[in-house]
Amino acid sequence: MKDTVDSYVTEDGRTIGGVMMDMRGITLRFGGVEAIKDISFDIREGEIRAIIGPNGAGKSSMLNVISGFYHPQEGEVWFRGEKRPPMKPYQVARQGIARTFQNIALFEGMSVLDNIMTGRLTHMKSGMLAQALWMGKAEREETENREAVERIIDFLEIQAIRKTPVSRLPYGLKKRVELARALAAEPKLLLLDEPMAGMNVEEKEDMSRYILDVNDEFGTTVALIEHDMGVVMDISDRVVVMDYGRKIGDGTPSEVRNNQDVIDAYLGVAHD
Repeated sequence: MKDTVDSYVTEDGRTIGGVMMDMRGITLRFGGVEAIKDISFDIREGEIRAIIGPNGAGKSSMLNVISGFYHPQEGEVWFRGEKRPPMKPYQVARQGIARTFQNIALFEGMSVLDNIMTGRLTHMKSGMLAQALWMGKAEREETENREAVERIIDFLEIQAIRKTPVSRLPYGLKKRVELARALAAEPKLLLLDEPMAGMNVEEKEDMSRYILDVNDEFGTTVALIEHDMGVVMDISDRVVVMDYGRKIGDGTPSEVRNNQDVIDAYLGVAHD
């Protein structure tokens, strides 16, 4: 990997931009337990950045720090060159950071379309009175938001289920709807917590393609947690590896694959 101050060239020849998110010396404790222990890594503009490790390594806790659900006791979070003060999740969302969850968090009684529309909340500017009276600004805003949602529905090929209640969907389609809702926010940084968990091979292939297309066509930076190493090595530009709350590896897929600390702790490949 060729690296400069502002960019680097990936293994497949793409140029990735400067640092978007910089996690500096992050330590997170729950009582006397350290879930994250002095971890530093960055996420660059336009890349797909994977966070991997065994169960209990602290991966989801790190995603929760990035998205504002947890606040570390030590360390700093920098976003686009500015140190970020402690923020609530809705404030982080307004910065342009959206996420999906390990356990699907959709509104089961609502339609696919209405679930995705909730992802547009950060783009809704008109007040409640204007919306209730369907005044001009609110009407234009509603039209713009619906057009944006319809584009995402087309992009993720879920037109046929747009009016279907989420409760009636199979698991794989629910995961796709959750991705659609996150994309509806038009995020600069998209956080995906185990997007392929529970999927069959065909569903994983589809989700991998959508993630690559989101990154390529929308220019969205992606950080993801995933246990399927085949998927991680295929779609990621860089990988950070955690074990028992510590960082034990960081680099391109090929660098991580050949890192003996990572092999010993996670990949399980014998020494040469």
